[in-house]
Formats: sequence, C-alpha cells, structure tokens
Amino acid sequence: MRRFLLRRTLWFALTLWAVITVSFFLMRSVRGGPFSSERSLHPAVEANLEARYHLDWPLWKQYLHYLGPLNLDEQGATWLGGSGEDLWGGVLTGELGPSFKYRDFTVNEIIAQSLPISLALGSVALLWAVLVGGSTGILSSLRPGGRLDLGLRLFATAGVALPNFVIAGALILLFGFQLELLPVAGWGSFSHLVLPGIALGAPFAAYISRLTRTGMLEALAQDHVRTARAKGLPEHLVLSRHTLRGALLPVVSYLGPAAAGILTGSLVIERIFAIPGTGSHFVNSALNRDYTLSMGVTILYTTLVYGLNFLVDLTYTLLDPRIRLEEA
Repeated sequence: MRRFLLRRTLWFALTLWAVITVSFFLMRSVRGGPFSSERSLHPAVEANLEARYHLDWPLWKQYLHYLGPLNLDEQGATWLGGSGEDLWGGVLTGELGPSFKYRDFTVNEIIAQSLPISLALGSVALLWAVLVGGSTGILSSLRPGGRLDLGLRLFATAGVALPNFVIAGALILLFGFQLELLPVAGWGSFSHLVLPGIALGAPFAAYISRLTRTGMLEALAQDHVRTARAKGLPEHLVLSRHTLRGALLPVVSYLGPAAAGILTGSLVIERIFAIPGTGSHFVNSALNRDYTLSMGVTILYTTLVYGLNFLVDLTYTLLDPRIRLEEA
C-alpha cells in the first residue's frame, strides 16, 4: 500500500509539472497578450500593467515566478529582478495568481465560486449516465438478440454517434420551446440542471450501456453462474450475487475517464446553457488570453483526472479481491 501511494504521488507530481510547463510555454507562444486586445489602451498604461504582472520579464523568469515564491532581499526586490511587489506566492504555495481580466478576483476565488456549479452539473450527468446506462445494459443482456435488446442497442449507438451539443439542441427545442417544461439557460435551481445534465451524460450513458451488456454476457457464461442456476437459485440472486460484481469491472474502469470527460466536456454544455461554471471561465480565459485563469483551470482538471483514476484503482480491490494495489 505504501509503495503504491508513493509511486502514485511521484507520478502525479511529475505529470502536474509537465502539464504546467507545457501549458505555460504554449500560452506564451501565441501572439498577443491579456492587455493587447483592449481598445484605446495607451502604450504607457499597457506597459505599466505588464510590469505589474511581471509580463515584461524574460519568459524563463516568468516561469520560475509562476512556479513558486521568490526570495526577497532586504530592499524588497526579488532575486529575479522584479520591482519588489509580488501579487501571488506561486503554484507551489497553492496560490494560482490574480486574474488578468477579472482584476478584483484571484484565480483561487473564481475557481471556488464556479467549481461547485460544475461539480453539481457533472454529478447529475454522471448519475444519470450510470443509472440509465447500467439498467439498459442489464436489460439488453438478459435476452440478447431480442427486440428490447436491439432497440436499446440502437439507442446506445445513437448516443455514441451524436455529439452532446447536438443532443443539447434537440432537448432545448423539445422541452424548452415546444413543451415549455424546463428552463433552457441560467442557473439557480435543480430544474436548470436537468437538460444540460441529460445532454452531457447521454454519450457516457451509451458507452456504459454497451460495457454493461458485454460484461453481463461474459459473466452469465461463467461456470459458477451456470452452477448457481442448476442448483435452483432464483434469477435475481444469480444476478446480484454472482454476476453483477464481475460485470461491473469494465464499467468501473471507464468511470474514471468518464468523470474526467464529463468535467471537460462541460465546457461546451455550460456555454450552450449559459451556466457560470468552471468550463465557461476556461473558454473565456482562452479567448481573453487570461494566462493565470487558464492555467489554474488546467491544473484543476489535471488534478481531478488523476484523482479520479486513483479512486478507480481503489475501487478495483473492492469489486475483485484478487486485484492488488501494487498491480493496479
């Protein structure tokens, strides 16, 4: 267990450093800056803003400054040659810096306000995907080749093929404009989560349905399942005790990437439904060249993806005791 945790921690640190480094230099390689797009901005004012945020430093100095706090000498000047006033302590201290566009807020404050909204949307989408995908997959596996199986497989194929923004448009037209049952934009109540949650989780529900069906068919063909049926064990006990646990292993392995995909896929859905989540801020930060906000959301997504995959490995050991963490 200790070796597993240590190895995962080291890999996480290396992965996070690589993501930060590549993202930092890629963003700076794009022409323009966070203040160059503002209209009627005097060159002297733009120069003062760049000096305030240390954008006038050489690129390697900006990189080191972003990573961690800089040492201060007795006069208050940084050893990298700055003016002396640091606006943040660096990523290593947990401070993601001030936003270049939302100048009254830090990146930490923006993420703290928007992340619960994205997590609420992602939770609804993931719960809906698991419930619908798992149940339809089980129903399809009970009578393979039947009409119900063919119909559910057809819907699963459509769910995989259609992008979530196409599904979102259809849901808006049907439930928003035609039936007028649910709101199509904004944030404030659970009803605002229904349509975006369904649109976001639909492709993942289709994948889960296919994985569950395949896993169930493989589990139902095992010798111990046939033995349990031969002994007269009721069908619901055969499914719950001898089939579901093994059949769920492929689904669990998919849930880690699925949860990460739901969070990153919410970028488009949040824009369509005007939800003020982290995804909307990430899109705006890319358009506005808001380096610190874009980097902060990138770091957040990297941490979530790695953490969710770590939880998947732990769940393996609960579903199948034969799997050890050192082998995961």
